[in-house]
Amino acid sequence: MADILLAAAGFVLIMVALGLVRILRGPTVADRIMAAQLLGTGGIATLLLIAAATGMDAAIDVALSLALLAAFASAAFAYGAPDPDDPGATDRG
Repeated sequence: MADILLAAAGFVLIMVALGLVRILRGPTVADRIMAAQLLGTGGIATLLLIAAATGMDAAIDVALSLALLAAFASAAFAYGAPDPDDPGATDRG
């Protein structure tokens, strides 16, 4: 069973690595932040699968920390994103 979980973690990690292409080539900032959210979610899934396969409880703690960071990153993006209807707006802070 552990081999299946580790294989699933590897598959998720490969799919997340493909998301790096969108971060590097994203035409808009929104595309890049969504790809960064994908990296966070995939990282959490990978860590939880590894924790379940190996019994490492510390990986669960790291996954929870990564989930908090991903939530704060999207909130910071939403707060600091310029208004598309106002061409003179640069940021809100």
